[in-house]
Amino acid sequence: MKTYRIAAIPGDGIGDEVISAGVEVLHALAAREGSFAFDVDRFDWGGEHYKAHGRMMPENGRDLIRGHDAILFGSAGHPDIPDHVTLWGLRLAICQPFDQYANVRPTRILPGIVSPLRGVAAGTLDWVIVRENSEGEYAGVGGRVHQGSPLEAATDVSMFTRAGVERILRFAFRLARTRPRKLLTVVTKSNAQRHAMVMWDEIAKEVAAEFPDVTWDKMLVDAMTVRMVMKPESLDTIVATNLHADILSDLAAALAGSLGIAPTANLNPERAFPSMFEPIHGSAFDITGKGIANPIGTFWSAVMMLEHLGEPAAAGRLMAAIERVTGDARCHTPDLGGTARTADVTAATIAAITGANA
Repeated sequence: MKTYRIAAIPGDGIGDEVISAGVEVLHALAAREGSFAFDVDRFDWGGEHYKAHGRMMPENGRDLIRGHDAILFGSAGHPDIPDHVTLWGLRLAICQPFDQYANVRPTRILPGIVSPLRGVAAGTLDWVIVRENSEGEYAGVGGRVHQGSPLEAATDVSMFTRAGVERILRFAFRLARTRPRKLLTVVTKSNAQRHAMVMWDEIAKEVAAEFPDVTWDKMLVDAMTVRMVMKPESLDTIVATNLHADILSDLAAALAGSLGIAPTANLNPERAFPSMFEPIHGSAFDITGKGIANPIGTFWSAVMMLEHLGEPAAAGRLMAAIERVTGDARCHTPDLGGTARTADVTAATIAAITGANA
């Protein structure tokens, strides 16, 4: 029997609650499938580790998880620690050295969930957003000088390379090719950012020539927000820079009904390093410990993990269970307007896996 080694990193906030739920569901799924198992190693890195050791993760942390088949990640962020410390000390400290350059965020309206967009049905909003995940606005290039003085200055340099842009655009075109509509929208801001964004546009045109079966267009990021709201049916696969796609994908999740249901895959497509899967909802300090966090985003991230591991049947079974659960209003957590608790949604998902979804 195949055993997959999973590094579970709950992080902070509701991360512990949703990752624990995700691991429980994965074990139930493996038992139902009978052809594989999970060996889950938990790593309690994050804000409390920082308070105790001055670091979000151990110095050899990446070495401890490098040999795992995948990483299941909760959230980075702690109310007592600046956000840039938590993000760069944990999530980005894994994503960037492990070259997880393709961040993939599917968005669609799941059964039983109502979009805040008027008259938008499930089939109308069905997107995949591809986010360049290794450079750009989050490259970390920059600095501060003369801190605290009237002459203080700070820079954050958006660093784009031809290699980085080419590989994410090829990834996005390949992904668009696998979807029924074979449609890709490239998002930049090349009217105002006349160097790197113009390079994006030029490279997109070059790469598009390799994919004559994919229809593509391009949008400025501000106009893209309008199109997402006003003409959601006109979009399918979307690719954008680190910052732009980060923002657009949160908008997409809200338009699909809740940030709590949205998944993410941080992929190293060449598989030189393990890929990392996480819900996009963040730490959610306001509901931490209340038992009402929506675990669907974690479960859907687990679906993406299973697909990456080469278990499409199990991925399909889990996705069907998710859709069965969201279709039942009794399983809606407060972010979806319901009263269900994390444990209720988890139990219902496991029941769908082992029982009615058999």
